[in-house]
Amino acid sequence: MELVKIIHVTCALLSFIGFSIRGILMMRESVIMQMRWIRIVPHIVDTTLLVSAVWLALQYGLSPGNSPWLLAKIIALLVYIGLGFVALRLGKTRRIRIMAWLAGLLVFAYIVAVAVTKSPTL
Repeated sequence: MELVKIIHVTCALLSFIGFSIRGILMMRESVIMQMRWIRIVPHIVDTTLLVSAVWLALQYGLSPGNSPWLLAKIIALLVYIGLGFVALRLGKTRRIRIMAWLAGLLVFAYIVAVAVTKSPTL
């Protein structure tokens, strides 16, 4: 179980770093954003992150119904995903994309804080 937790935390860190870098590349309007691996690697990392999260929840007997902090993380994750889509794909203007990216970084910080404190209200 420790290995799964290490994988989960490592993927969370890689996800944050990847989102941060892609946001910077988006702001610079870099052609690197069009490279195939830039679009594929985050999906691999995030899928591994999600699978390890489900595995950990099952191993610890956690569910959103009996763990309010886990429910808060799931809801925040959905918000984070939505903001990521706006920031990196759907935002109509550069300003909207940047604001969504910054909001996504804040939501990610909230998710980590909830994970550490096991409290949705911090």
